Amino acid sequence: MRNNNDRNNKDNNAMRLIFLGAPGVGKGTQAKKVAAKFNIPHVSTGDILRSEINNKTILGEKAEEFVNSGKLVPDDLILDMIKEELKKDKYKKGFLMDGFPRTFEQAEKFSKLLNDLNLNIDKVINIIVDENEIIKRLTDRVVCKVCNKVYKLSDFKDGKELKCDCGGELYRRKDDSEEVIKNRLDVYKKQTEPLVEYYKNLGLLENIDGLGTENEVFERILAQLW
Repeated sequence: MRNNNDRNNKDNNAMRLIFLGAPGVGKGTQAKKVAAKFNIPHVSTGDILRSEINNKTILGEKAEEFVNSGKLVPDDLILDMIKEELKKDKYKKGFLMDGFPRTFEQAEKFSKLLNDLNLNIDKVINIIVDENEIIKRLTDRVVCKVCNKVYKLSDFKDGKELKCDCGGELYRRKDDSEEVIKNRLDVYKKQTEPLVEYYKNLGLLENIDGLGTENEVFERILAQLW
């Protein structure tokens, strides 16, 4: 993977990013804000997978066989989908990868894919929040059944009805229990934290303090991207 000094002139206006961070650090929220700020696609491998399957592409039909049998779609197939996706014109100005890569092996294969496409990553943003704060955040989270807007349970005090602004009922996700959260964090540490060292060695990593308001964290990220 090339660093910024190796970029071609044609790439000077492009912004290609990877976002890392444990569950509950606010990675998804910040990724959407940054993608909107720089007017680049917010890339979700889940969205790409669903699109390939719905459009009945050759890759989609292969992936559907795994999905229908309850198996994980192999990395190589996911990477083939990403490769075809990144060839589209809408990615000429860049992209933001959110939720991929997840493992060291995926990161190495993704680096090779980018080299094959003559593309580079500009920055890898790693949002850091203390584990106890993550557990506190996620166990306090409730979601609207209608519009999926997220609220804090602690904001509904003194018998205030658990209702969304849209009128929908609020509920706590099953995976937001403390036991499940701790398990998810353990999985993250084993599978994804090695990527931090990988991208650090490539000179791409920027650690961002995830504590504070949404806008405070956003400004910290922007300070590393300008």
